[in-house]
Amino acid sequence: MSSVSGADMTLFYDQLGRMTIGLGILVLAAQAPPSIYLRWAVGFYLLGIFLLILVIFFGVKVKGSQRWLDFYGLFRFQPSELVKITVPMGLAWYLQNKQIPLRSKHVWISLILVILPVSLIYAQPDLGTSILVAGAGLSVLFLAGISWRWILSASAFVAITLPLFWAFAMTGNQKQRVVTLLSGPEADPLGTGWNIMQSTTAIGSGGLLGKGLGKGTQSHLDFLPEAQTDFIIAVIAEEFGLIGVSVLLALYIAVLARALYLAVTSESTFVRLFGGALSMTFFFYFGVNIAMVSGLLPVVGVPLPLISYGGSSVVTLLLCFGMIMSMRFHKAW
Repeated sequence: MSSVSGADMTLFYDQLGRMTIGLGILVLAAQAPPSIYLRWAVGFYLLGIFLLILVIFFGVKVKGSQRWLDFYGLFRFQPSELVKITVPMGLAWYLQNKQIPLRSKHVWISLILVILPVSLIYAQPDLGTSILVAGAGLSVLFLAGISWRWILSASAFVAITLPLFWAFAMTGNQKQRVVTLLSGPEADPLGTGWNIMQSTTAIGSGGLLGKGLGKGTQSHLDFLPEAQTDFIIAVIAEEFGLIGVSVLLALYIAVLARALYLAVTSESTFVRLFGGALSMTFFFYFGVNIAMVSGLLPVVGVPLPLISYGGSSVVTLLLCFGMIMSMRFHKAW
């Protein structure tokens, strides 16, 4: 962050302050036993839906997207970030005592609980966050013991309805991003292909060891858009090379493995489902971001966890980690 902020360190200190607040929330979340999260699961889920509805009527519009609530000018909050936690929490509460494999009634109710917030987020529009929330919710459903018949049927349904989704649900900008992915960024180098071309150029130019901290050209010469947020891993690749990115990925995988271990070894079904979904949310974060910046997925606006500039995503992820840590501190629950 200090590299992409350049001479102006305002972004760096802003992010440092947000990290400090997030770490405080992590410590508090780790102290609460999982029974607290179970007790408030339904309330948190309904609160997330309520905040998403508030965004429709009172949300602040930035760059064509209405995603934020402004609290009297003091700070802005993105409710969809909170929903990444409340959706898997609500589903884990609902499915904790259900028999495996899940009955059709329970699967349908679970899908409704996922589709409702995902639809509200997608309408903002925010394709990236809607994918993450859907992934978190479906992770709970998968971990709860859904049969392969449901998985195959859902895959066939998605394949059949994909043309309708393309025709009626996707915006022109979203369609263009998919077209750019399939045809290659070179088809529109000065338009929708610009971001991917510049990010892959930055990644490739870093080589094995990189150019050094603060010596990247793509970001510092303003060729790379959103260098502080969605495309920050391209900056890391250019300045620290393949080795730097590999170290970062190794750290991510280590955190993911530890989080999954804590979830799997819990004695509570609720904690196993909720903790497993939070772990997969973290995986979706860095997996989608890296694939997007590398040109393997359409550009959907997913930040790199704990690295990209932004307050809501940082605080949400640290809250997730605090909840996962509470599973360790209160393992006997």
